[in-house]
Amino acid sequence: MSTEILAPMPGTIFQIHMKPGDTVAEGQEILVLEAMKMENPIMATNSGKITEIRVAVGDKVATKQVLAVID
Repeated sequence: MSTEILAPMPGTIFQIHMKPGDTVAEGQEILVLEAMKMENPIMATNSGKITEIRVAVGDKVATKQVLAVID
């Protein structure tokens, strides 16, 4: 079952640490979202394999926008 990682707030993608095919553990940092001049780490909510990264560095994102998918 796939898990979508959602943006908790609007902001800009600052860094991406994972790519499709990478294995992640629950709580591992996937990317960094910059919002209100603060860097907010976005963590994996479960263990699995990254199947999609739907954003790129510099992208503006909205609240609840899908950032990544874990299988």
